[in-house]
Amino acid sequence: MKILMVCLGNICRSPLAHGIMETLAKKQGLDWEVDSAGTGNWHVGEPPDRRSIRTARAHGIDISGQVCRLFRVSDFDTYDHIFVMDKNNLSDMLAMTRNKEDEQKVSLLLGEKIVPDPYYDDTLFEPVFNMIEQGCKEIIKDLS
Repeated sequence: MKILMVCLGNICRSPLAHGIMETLAKKQGLDWEVDSAGTGNWHVGEPPDRRSIRTARAHGIDISGQVCRLFRVSDFDTYDHIFVMDKNNLSDMLAMTRNKEDEQKVSLLLGEKIVPDPYYDDTLFEPVFNMIEQGCKEIIKDLS
């Protein structure tokens, strides 16, 4: 199973989702490949936001080695599932789909709920981590 986590800049939410899903899948003994990407190119080549790194580390997850990258249309060919954090990410991703098969791979991480962007509010990082972790647990339950 190959899973891609997507948010706007690939520095806050999707790196957390990448690290959380990777960690949970390994703990379950699942041979899943997980990556993350952004729909915007502002942070390409940079590590995740220091607050995401710190929050993940507080939960025993190291995301400091991740490198932010831009989503590529070829990712539709590589990944089985593409999980996005909010409705803007969803519409951006759906606008890039080439066919129904691509479209069916894309969904919100939390079903119909969104994961808020914590970039402008330091107090949101911990609640966002918890939301993402719960979403990843549900996905593992549904897909394994």
